Amino acid sequence: MLDANLKTQLKAYLEKVTQPFEIVASLDDGAKSQEMLGLLQDIAGLSDKISLRTDGNDARKPSFSLNRINGNISLTFAGLPMGHEFTSLVLALLQVGGHPSKESQDVIEQIKGLQGEFNFETYFSLSCQNCPDVVQALNLMAVLNPNIRHVAIDGALFQDEVEARQVMSVPSIYLNGEVFGQGRMDVAQILAKLDTGAASRAADQMNAKDAFDVLVVGGGPAGASAAVYAARKGIRTGVAAERFGGQVLDTMSIENFISVKETEGPKLARALEEHVKQYDVDIMNLQRASKLIPAGADGLHTVEFENGGRLQAKTVILSTGARWREMNVPGEAEYKAKGVCFCPHCDGPLFKGKRVAVIGGGNSGVEAAIDLAGIVSHVTLLEFGESMRADAVLQAKVRSLPNVTIHTLAQTTEVLGDGQKVTGLVYKDRTTEQLHTVELEGIFVQIGLLPNSDWLKGTVELNRFGEIVVDAKGQTNIPGVFAAGDVTTVPYKQIVIAVGEGAKASLSAFDHLIRQG
Repeated sequence: MLDANLKTQLKAYLEKVTQPFEIVASLDDGAKSQEMLGLLQDIAGLSDKISLRTDGNDARKPSFSLNRINGNISLTFAGLPMGHEFTSLVLALLQVGGHPSKESQDVIEQIKGLQGEFNFETYFSLSCQNCPDVVQALNLMAVLNPNIRHVAIDGALFQDEVEARQVMSVPSIYLNGEVFGQGRMDVAQILAKLDTGAASRAADQMNAKDAFDVLVVGGGPAGASAAVYAARKGIRTGVAAERFGGQVLDTMSIENFISVKETEGPKLARALEEHVKQYDVDIMNLQRASKLIPAGADGLHTVEFENGGRLQAKTVILSTGARWREMNVPGEAEYKAKGVCFCPHCDGPLFKGKRVAVIGGGNSGVEAAIDLAGIVSHVTLLEFGESMRADAVLQAKVRSLPNVTIHTLAQTTEVLGDGQKVTGLVYKDRTTEQLHTVELEGIFVQIGLLPNSDWLKGTVELNRFGEIVVDAKGQTNIPGVFAAGDVTTVPYKQIVIAVGEGAKASLSAFDHLIRQG
């Protein structure tokens, strides 16, 4: 199952295993079971501390559990954890085998302290770049706390189960049989939902902090760059982010970040965070800003957060980024994650053999249509303008595909559904004003970005698109308040540009501080 090179790498990792454990497989006569058996035999053959049993009786076949000898761990993979999930498998093997987690001791103790029974199930797809974060977080929690059980399920392999539960977006997380969450979540986010007192404790901690010299609001590429440049000046620096990494976490492939030939969004986001942590920076994750109060007589700006916390700083750098633009038509909100999706890489496999639509004819939309055409039965691409805006090579490719239909001058007016899932959409021909109904099971929205600046309305100057207006130094209309990245008027929303703008804003903030004495 594993090639020689991968076996060599995995054997080196498994040398870190200190506690013996067994793999218990539940198999049938199918081809996937034979693949799983080959994989598990390869793994067991690489370490004398790992044994393999094939007498499992799990109802999901193929599946396997990792059980510590004389231990109490419930961690199961239903399906083959390859692709993006192979890292999840390796980490699970190490952690069940006694290798310590890199999570902070505070987080580990918080996990161990959870009371109650938590039976988690996560549906993933092998092409989903956000799924491993959820799988790895819940696997770790299952290793640390015997009250927590986790099953990671390949939705493409267990289609009947996916259909029965109406799973149309991954990762989809169930807790004790009920929907717990959808989309990327890390350990801290999961704990925040389980530990109801965490938000108030975080607010108390924020309120007790001394004022920062520079407070960065946002943890994407711009925010990370700003934090590094500020910390290197030796000044008191803080970062408060709704989720560290920002929208980079939702990006599949990155091939234009100079000096890095190719990477994936979550990998780059982890690298950004690790770089920031090399410096004396106070990182406050999972904190959503709600209000900016410009400096008064004390010279300190105040940022308020939704959890009730407040932070003060001599200068502030706003780098809250952007989010996916929605269609804002009837039915869209109702059927989000029930057929209305925003990540073709993540959710595409769930629509295998079905009919879908892609909204948007830019690069993202056309790339989505091309990717989906190899999975689904038919793709309908709807472009609002007279022609698609994607690169010529992409347009040529999508037009060559026999199962893609393209409609230009098409305005989506409604998402249709049966109360449980999407059943179609309605679009208007902008030339004839005639309405058309398309029967389908999935809709992938790819129509650009909206800046995360709603909380700044009435305080910082915004343009008609909601972007923060900045000058050449990243200065806003409020002295001492700077901005960088996709939330600003700076054109071309690119990671490499955001990094540069974050550095510029940080240097400008430092210049402001020294000129203010």
